[in-house]
Amino acid sequence: MNTHDIEAFVAVVETGSIVAAATRLHLTQPGISRRVQSLEDRLGVALLERQSKPLKPTAAGREVYQRGRRVLGSVADLLAGVEPGSEASGEFRLGVAPFLAELALTHPIDRLRTEFAKLTLRITTGWSPTLLTLLESNTIDAAAVVLPDDVMPPSTLTTHLLSHQMPVIVAHRDAGLSEGRLSLRELASQAWVLNQDGCGIRRSIRNTLDAARLPVDVAVEAFGTELQLSLVARGVGIGMVMPGALARSAFRDQLRVLQVPEFKAGVNTWLVHARAPGRLAAPIERLRLDMSEMLDAEERLLV
Repeated sequence: MNTHDIEAFVAVVETGSIVAAATRLHLTQPGISRRVQSLEDRLGVALLERQSKPLKPTAAGREVYQRGRRVLGSVADLLAGVEPGSEASGEFRLGVAPFLAELALTHPIDRLRTEFAKLTLRITTGWSPTLLTLLESNTIDAAAVVLPDDVMPPSTLTTHLLSHQMPVIVAHRDAGLSEGRLSLRELASQAWVLNQDGCGIRRSIRNTLDAARLPVDVAVEAFGTELQLSLVARGVGIGMVMPGALARSAFRDQLRVLQVPEFKAGVNTWLVHARAPGRLAAPIERLRLDMSEMLDAEERLLV
């Protein structure tokens, strides 16, 4: 079986068209079509739904795509292991949880692009459970995820704990809540401004209040920390954010941190990847070091 045929099919699935796949691989459109047809003939099944736009894989095509990605990754690892002085090359498919995007997509990504010039970065942002599923199915190569204290990444993956943080609960300065300590019951009487389900912080809130048999009243689901803080600053509800995000917020002076001693749920930030990173070992280690450094700096920000 020709790996070039597999490469062409994978490119069509990922770009959604013969034209885009040809551009990616620097081939002609007929050349891409011939390679995909050759793979279909070799396997004896149709791999693409050719009437759909963008092009989509058939049920068999989805399976071949997943297996084909692993084959191409293994070939790249083999070449990287035998070529003298070889650099990391090919694609690095990275998943990043929303909370980490502002950190990971700045200095760490710039550093990767500078140090590994032959590496093509393809970045996906999504909730941590979704990213872990993508990682286990080999759709991405590594992921930076945020999980509550009581949740561990799958044991089939290699994990690096980057940081442990305690989020802070915030309200509008004139929200009428006690300046002293609040109980979980008092906290449960308030409406929340939170991310959609899938967010690690939201899960930690629900786990804590569920354990105390208290409700979680969500007033607004809003994506993005700064948008949430703007809503809290307008008195829509209370929110929960990382200390560093609050310290950087334009709404910081309009908010105050609530003291809730019973709320002890923290979150862990992990960098997770397959057991054998192969050709991506050096880029993953570079990313781990840079993200750890930036998260350490976050923890030093005073609220």
